[in-house]
Amino acid sequence: MSSNSNRVVIVGAGPVGLCLALRLAQLGVATTVLESLGQDNFLDQVPRAGTNHPATLEMYDQIGLYEKIEGRGFRAPLFHYWDRGGPTMIAEFDHSLLVNDTKFPFVLQCERIKIIEVALEMAQAEPLCDVHLGTTFTGFSQTADGIVATAELADGEIVTFEGAYIVSCEGARSIVRKQLDIEFEGFTYPDRTLNIEVAYDFKQHGYADRNYISDPTEWSNLFRWAGPPERWRVHFPTDPDEDPDFITSPAELHRRMQGFMPSSTPYDILGSNLYTVHQRVAQSFRKGRALLAGDSAHVNSPIGGMGLNSGVHDAFNLAEKLSAVLHGQADESLLDRYDRQRRTIAVKHTQAQTIRNKKLLAEKDPETRRKNQDELRRTAEDPALARQFLLRTSLLTSLRDAAEIA
Repeated sequence: MSSNSNRVVIVGAGPVGLCLALRLAQLGVATTVLESLGQDNFLDQVPRAGTNHPATLEMYDQIGLYEKIEGRGFRAPLFHYWDRGGPTMIAEFDHSLLVNDTKFPFVLQCERIKIIEVALEMAQAEPLCDVHLGTTFTGFSQTADGIVATAELADGEIVTFEGAYIVSCEGARSIVRKQLDIEFEGFTYPDRTLNIEVAYDFKQHGYADRNYISDPTEWSNLFRWAGPPERWRVHFPTDPDEDPDFITSPAELHRRMQGFMPSSTPYDILGSNLYTVHQRVAQSFRKGRALLAGDSAHVNSPIGGMGLNSGVHDAFNLAEKLSAVLHGQADESLLDRYDRQRRTIAVKHTQAQTIRNKKLLAEKDPETRRKNQDELRRTAEDPALARQFLLRTSLLTSLRDAAEIA
């Protein structure tokens, strides 16, 4: 190979790809990052994920990212479970119970777009990160010695990039995963989720910054975002047979909001989007010199904020192992441990937790609903049980469990 024999090619400049590049740079490994969006439209992305758990904040802090994004969001130590029928608060959990477990006993509410804006600036300023925007990845080849990635520029020119390894951080439609013919096992929920963004102060009704609201007919999530402008996102399930244009029409959006919380004045609706929820995990996270991370490797329900966070955890786990291999400190088989660790966590923690979260909110059987709510109350009222619950929901437990997998 050429001077690129120790370089890692990363496809996708989302949170996972950029965190992987920045952590590898810290460890002395050069990367090439390929991103189809250009400098002119990189920030024109649909607003999504923005709940950053304590375990993830520790990783951001490690690469110097946390201090740059903290002021762009806000700390949210509390979250609530509600029954929509009252509405009645079922339980309150306080991350301060984790003060002896993490430097960050809170969640940081900071949208994904803000994180990647800062992370991109950091990567572009890092000598070991070679970032190519406006470069659409089209495929790759691999040999026993390295990989060659192919991409297309905006003017149609075909370019190639060499490296020792390639990591797909492209998202659920990963070209790398499809080219490797790796099965994306799991299922898709029939109902789609509607997200409505409104300018309204829900705290006046007793809600925390993060709220999970159960209802047998129309469960909801309610989250506050810093903005600008400051806003709240409300999530609703929708009928899979309904016309998407009808679901997102202004009249229907206002109807849903009035049903959620009646208001004497019309809601100031800032935006909405409708999306399909998948629960899938790749059959393998590695094949030869190609690896999968983040949504390329696993996708899940957004309830609980597991997607972005678990993807960043993939990146940090993989960076340590790639660095060790490329610096001659470990055999290439160490990368199989990445597969074992992060795939196990994706199946047994992330997928299991997110499926459980949705089932909890949407439960229809009255007796099961009562038992679930009683258990949440008992857990929240017992500091020892609440701490264990928070260790799990903040993903600290998943990191500890992953470290135990040989």
